[in-house]
Amino acid sequence: MTGRLAQVFPAAKPILGMLHLAGTSPEDRLARALREMDLMIRGGVDGLVVENYFGTPDDVRRLLDAFAARSPAAVVGLNLLRDFRLGFDLLRDYGLAFLQIDSVAGHLPPDQDADYAAELAERRAGLPGALLLGGVRFKYQPVASGRSEEEDLRLGRARADAIVVTGAGTGQATDDDKIARFRRVLGADYPLIIGAGMTAESAARQLALADGAIVGSYFKDSHRDTGEVDLAHVQALMGQVRALRQGCGR
Repeated sequence: MTGRLAQVFPAAKPILGMLHLAGTSPEDRLARALREMDLMIRGGVDGLVVENYFGTPDDVRRLLDAFAARSPAAVVGLNLLRDFRLGFDLLRDYGLAFLQIDSVAGHLPPDQDADYAAELAERRAGLPGALLLGGVRFKYQPVASGRSEEEDLRLGRARADAIVVTGAGTGQATDDDKIARFRRVLGADYPLIIGAGMTAESAARQLALADGAIVGSYFKDSHRDTGEVDLAHVQALMGQVRALRQGCGR
């Protein structure tokens, strides 16, 4: 990776572990997230993404408060689903390194997209030290722009510090052809992150095209989002990534 992302993630091909905030109560969700954080860091991930996938914004705040007290040995960022404005607020309040937004281009009709782009630019300008990882043609997101995939990718490139590419759903493989299409449009020097479905078996192949990945389901004992993080699964994928890094000299 080049530019600001390489400054935040000095290792080549950074892997960000997703914390889904599953659990039966606020206390259970916090305790489980802290266990999963520890396992991911022990397994060698480069960053953590806190996401209200199963939890609530209050669960996110509780975990970020715990992180503030513990100072995890990994870069911490956030994906606040369904409320990018609150995501930016929490990014600022907790001094996080990055924000993921599931779609930065393509999901809105043209009469709404211009206002969205302007607000996104304004909020990014207010947090110049933080990175924005933005999805285009992202899982579960509508396509309403009336533009081609290439046009939306070029807009996304201007609106974010990296583009995140996924397949159709959580835990489902991101198609190699889609990764290759995104890379051709974005160019070799713009960061492309795989956002779903990476496994130890696909890591070397897909990271030959992409610059990093966000991994959630594969790290679980069941390889499903509903499972719990298994250290052996983290180590298996990170072992492949370390081998790849040695091959590229970082």
